[in-house]
Amino acid sequence: MTGKDGGFLIREAREEDVLEILDIVNTIYGKGYPVTGFFDPQWLKRAIFSDDNLMLVAVDEDDGRVLGTASLVLDVGAHSDLVGEMGRLAVRKEARERGIGNALMERRVEYIRKRLHVGVVENRCAHPFSQRISEKHGFAAVGFLPQKHLFAERESIALFAQHFGNALALRKNNPRIVPEAHPLASMALSNCGLPMDAILDEDSAAYPRDREFEIEELTAEGLPTLMRIERGRVRNREIFGPMRLHYGFFMLEARRANYLIARRPSAGSGPAPIGGAIGFIRDDDEKVVKVFELIAQTDHAVPILISELLRRCRHEWGIQYVDVDVSAHAPRMQRTLIEHGLVPAAYVPAMVFHEVERLDVIKMIGVIGPPDLGHTKLVPSMQSIADLVMRSYRRQAVLPAVSEAVNRMHLFRGLNTEQRRRVARMCGVTSVKKGELLFAEGETAEAMYIVIDGTVCITAGDPPRRLGCVEPGASVGEVALITDEPHSANATADEVVRLAVLSSKALGELTRQRPDIAVVLYRNMADGLGRKLRGLDESLVHGF
Repeated sequence: MTGKDGGFLIREAREEDVLEILDIVNTIYGKGYPVTGFFDPQWLKRAIFSDDNLMLVAVDEDDGRVLGTASLVLDVGAHSDLVGEMGRLAVRKEARERGIGNALMERRVEYIRKRLHVGVVENRCAHPFSQRISEKHGFAAVGFLPQKHLFAERESIALFAQHFGNALALRKNNPRIVPEAHPLASMALSNCGLPMDAILDEDSAAYPRDREFEIEELTAEGLPTLMRIERGRVRNREIFGPMRLHYGFFMLEARRANYLIARRPSAGSGPAPIGGAIGFIRDDDEKVVKVFELIAQTDHAVPILISELLRRCRHEWGIQYVDVDVSAHAPRMQRTLIEHGLVPAAYVPAMVFHEVERLDVIKMIGVIGPPDLGHTKLVPSMQSIADLVMRSYRRQAVLPAVSEAVNRMHLFRGLNTEQRRRVARMCGVTSVKKGELLFAEGETAEAMYIVIDGTVCITAGDPPRRLGCVEPGASVGEVALITDEPHSANATADEVVRLAVLSSKALGELTRQRPDIAVVLYRNMADGLGRKLRGLDESLVHGF
């Protein structure tokens, strides 16, 4: 394949190209490139001849110099998944604007079209150039992965996908997804040209918690028992990845894969029975953990395995990013991961091949620490995806602050634990400075506020007359929100105040989706209003 100006040739990489490929990667990325093998000539030479990679170069037809390079990674899924990932694409600065990047991408797409079902691309977000190349060649925006890769610093990734061959014909339709993943799924399916056929699952609860397990790492001796459990549960797989237990202990070790095992305490002298295991790949260079399998003999083992893995990531291993590909047909696992702080970041239709059909996958992530996206430039389709993901991440990040307050809030009285968590997830959190208005008399109500810390002063009239104050655990603004009338008073921060915010849109969604919660909330709002009116009457009697 030649370039548009006939000045370069695209071909597969050869051994003699190794040093020039190293030079290109080093020149463009410096030592910050996350795949450290690209700085090792021996590793790169093995990669060129590996069946799991396709490595291409763009060569100048006049002097034979390598102008650009690109790779296609063929083992990003299990061997039967038929998924390829467009790896690094780099072009020398002096050779840009000659169509080399597009030509390298075209050759990779041609390869996938004949051999695989799904192609995915991870584009950097510091500039939109590679994103535009992806879109030009038919890839659709399906996810935004904040701070996934460690270059010189952590960088976010724009995820694109495209389907080939029989991928969509084999797709299992009507996935069941939790509400937190629904907007992302809708947008990703639309971008891929597919109808929104996902079923919103409001009822599936998380897996039940049970602390009566002891956690240990897998050894070769524990492998046979675990494999017997896996064979019995294989039809119910909920998490997917590039490895499986049956690959064997030594191959797992070679790929830096490991398992945590949950055992129930043994009552006798024999080995304690295994309740389940979670498989993961730990990359200490990038500070990333990829979960690829969860095997459970009992449902009660699932939460403790996830909790313990996340605890070790945070407190023992210094991990900064956790990645889990969960089936879009497994709402209980989706709910469990969300309750452990992970958020939906990508939705890839027909991503994995399971038995006789392809399943959609929700990529759920945990970013440990506050996200600092830095300077990102996204194409419009990806910007819409990124806004959804970051909104979910910010909501999940403030959930502990809201959850801390809900148990002492009159508004949440009568809700069970699952219902309180659901309401808390619909809330945002904001801080208001002393003297700042939450809302003014006569304004249209757009949200109600729940005071977490500080007090809010209520005034009315001209000049304003103080009517009372709202203290932690109480709500303000709910009357106007419910009645759809303008606010009848002013609400001003007496000091720095931290508030949970439930918008009218969120309240409407909650009312439609969960009438069981709405009934309790409206009852409590009415009761709270009655108490406020009684308090107001007493204040007026005493000349307040």
